[in-house]
Amino acid sequence: MTPISGQDLKDAPRREFSMGLGYSLLVRPMLALMDSEKAHTRALLGLRAVSFTVFGRMLLRVLYRPRQLESKCLEMDFRNPLGLAAGMDKKAEVMHGWETLGFGFMEIGGVTEHEQVGNPKPRMFRSAKHEALINRMGFNNSGSEKMALRLSKAKKPGVPLFLNVGKSKITSLEDAHLDYAKTVELCANYVDGIVINVSSPNTPNLRDLQKDEDLARIIESVQVHSGNKPVLVKIAPDLDDMQIKSVVDTARGLGCAGVVATNTTVERPDESSVMLEAGGLSGKPLRNRSTQVIRLIADHTNGEWPIIGVGGISTAEDAWEKIINGASLIQIYSSLVFQGASVIKAIVNGLDKRLKASGLDSLEQAIGLARRE
Repeated sequence: MTPISGQDLKDAPRREFSMGLGYSLLVRPMLALMDSEKAHTRALLGLRAVSFTVFGRMLLRVLYRPRQLESKCLEMDFRNPLGLAAGMDKKAEVMHGWETLGFGFMEIGGVTEHEQVGNPKPRMFRSAKHEALINRMGFNNSGSEKMALRLSKAKKPGVPLFLNVGKSKITSLEDAHLDYAKTVELCANYVDGIVINVSSPNTPNLRDLQKDEDLARIIESVQVHSGNKPVLVKIAPDLDDMQIKSVVDTARGLGCAGVVATNTTVERPDESSVMLEAGGLSGKPLRNRSTQVIRLIADHTNGEWPIIGVGGISTAEDAWEKIINGASLIQIYSSLVFQGASVIKAIVNGLDKRLKASGLDSLEQAIGLARRE
């Protein structure tokens, strides 16, 4: 960890507050006037444009990049434990932009074997009141062949890169394992890890693939083509405890490297207008449930199986809660939408301070700390 000077402690909150305030007062209101999916696209185009030039990348580093908070997981080195969750950069178009902003790793996709347009629009909704998003995108993507071609031509980012893999809508549940396997066969050489997504609520009956026999078939088919790359399973927060343990036992028993906990939820905090929209809910309302699932998995595996914690992280304290309950790494999505890129530095630098305040020398010492108290 990088030493913190007294001046750093005084200046950092001021800079982070200013950047966050600027986003809240200027950028977010403009994006809020747009359709959520259009705003998402515009934001990606903006980041891509700024990070394309040397000067732009230098500016982003100065404004947003956090301190080093090194950790080791999945036999890989991470400059910090905060990653970009899947769904933000479906087509892997802005990989170097995310790296420049300071993410310690990123998950691109989801990708399916076949190109598909996804569900009808509108299919993404914001709730400022809840700091939450609802999406029913439906794995809209250009397909595994085009993704493999794009990755083969792109310069690989300098941080670990994971690929989120889903099932094409036209593929039957019986043939799902072949769909996942084909995507991994084409793309595995260009990424550092594979995330099997059987938990999105936006593809009909996809979550049925979390059942033992179906999940086992998918994992085994993917492993044929994954080589020595770690394979993880992304789990739904809406399963009951026994179902979660069953998914974990199946995945772990077949040699999966870890789990991503959790995907979006179909549960709702209330019945306000936006919350009546169908789709998966992410953001603050998911925070407690995702932490509960992380703790359940950590307890069930005695803290011996890596967990990437995601769901409702918007502050360093949220991230700390995930880590001390068993998460080795963490990811964000919704808080990036509502707070802007300054949230990256705020979370990572805040974790660094929390470690020091707790008298710990490394992030690894904090993982599962609440379980040991």
